[in-house]
Amino acid sequence: MELFANAVVAGILLGAFYASMSVGLAITFGQLDIVNIAHPAFAIVGSYVAWILNSRFGMDPVLVGVLAAPFFFVVGALIYRVYYAAFERTGQESLSGLAFFFGVMFILEVVLILVYGVDYRLVSASYLNDNWDVGYIGIPARLAVPFLVASAMTALVYLYLSRTFMGRAILAVAQDRLALQLMGADPVRVKQFAFGLAIATTSVAGALLIMIGPVEPSVGRQYIGRAFAIVVLGGMGSVPGMIVAAFLIGVVESFVSTFAGPSWAPAVSFGALLLTLAVRPAGLFGRA
Repeated sequence: MELFANAVVAGILLGAFYASMSVGLAITFGQLDIVNIAHPAFAIVGSYVAWILNSRFGMDPVLVGVLAAPFFFVVGALIYRVYYAAFERTGQESLSGLAFFFGVMFILEVVLILVYGVDYRLVSASYLNDNWDVGYIGIPARLAVPFLVASAMTALVYLYLSRTFMGRAILAVAQDRLALQLMGADPVRVKQFAFGLAIATTSVAGALLIMIGPVEPSVGRQYIGRAFAIVVLGGMGSVPGMIVAAFLIGVVESFVSTFAGPSWAPAVSFGALLLTLAVRPAGLFGRA
């Protein structure tokens, strides 16, 4: 019973982080139909930014993730401009666009390896070594703090998409581009803003990742399958569905790691992806 309870709590805490890692992909892949395979690689860059400023200046990693988000937004907007001019405008985004983001992913990874090597990096903060016991359930601060920050960021992104004009425009460009143009909005600018917003979330997600555990340049590959599986499982373009799927994957992975070993945990994401595509391709909250 003690193992069961701790596995559930750890899965919930981990699920919030998975949501923060996947919410940007829910925008680019789920709503804009852009297969940004490099999304986790940007999160690793965010991890290294948090590590650099934390190790050199003692800055809090969460604060670094938030302060770096506008810079990541600008980078994302510029990358979309290149992607649009080279592929989307000419209708070659399906295969060539995928190869483009593969290239971006490997460039980011190689640059980090050349500059910082392949050693694992970890941030430090006074509160990260704390552990709280609630009965026989242990709650480590390294998971609890990312849970709170990830939940707040995911909720803010969802509120922005559902309550603001630009947020509704992002949803509209995925559903009816012509109708959006008739409303006086530029679909290219809307998609550029949406892509920048998606990349901005990786700044915070990367800072949370390096708080949870050590990071090296290629660790982002472990989250490619998870992030895409969560977006597909929740329903393409559905942020609430993505959140539910993230918690579901987190809890199931925690159970598998506890009772079968951590080496089996990555199979959960790919298994969920294949099962969803076979049984319900639209996802849990997707439209048929």
